[in-house]
Amino acid sequence: MFDWSFVSKYAPFFVNGAWMTLFISVFGIALAILTGLVCAGIETAKIPVLKQITSVYIEISRNTPLLVQLYFLYFGLPKIGFVWDAETCAIIGLGFLGGSYMAEAMRAGLQSVPQIQRENAYMLGFSKWQTLTRVVVPQAVGISMPGVVANVIFLIKESSVVSAIALADVMYMAKDLMGMYYNTYESLFMLIVTYLIILLPISILGTWLERRFDDARR
Repeated sequence: MFDWSFVSKYAPFFVNGAWMTLFISVFGIALAILTGLVCAGIETAKIPVLKQITSVYIEISRNTPLLVQLYFLYFGLPKIGFVWDAETCAIIGLGFLGGSYMAEAMRAGLQSVPQIQRENAYMLGFSKWQTLTRVVVPQAVGISMPGVVANVIFLIKESSVVSAIALADVMYMAKDLMGMYYNTYESLFMLIVTYLIILLPISILGTWLERRFDDARR
């Protein structure tokens, strides 16, 4: 039988775990967006050498699990003298993984802007910087928004892996309670509700932003 008293007693633990999940997710996503912007710019501009380095990074990032990346950061790097705490490793891991996905979404947005619009901007006397900031980027943001929002949600869900390096996020709380009290259904219920509370507003906001950008392009 479902034990609601257990839920009411241990729900505050999930609130603390949710704050940890949000903390590492916000900074990890910010790092991923920054990394994605740099990589997308390099790929679009086709800068020699840097483009090859970016391509290697994207392939490594997308084809290795986040858990492996976290183990490398948390357990592997200390062997060569780089010691970071679990929170830092989680943020860097999310940023490293998410940067490649953000780069692909942003690159698609930048490349979808027709070349003729750039040429028209130059003919009107716009500089390269003005063309980029006033013509290309506003359109690219709208086009890449669905991919960026999807990646944000993806990274928040992927943050559940950080419990493997003893970071007290919501997944860690759920596993801890199941291990101590064997209240599996109640713990999973609180876990699912916590993720829904975090992710549903982001999903709704993302849908609203997509519609706004779609309307602006029409």
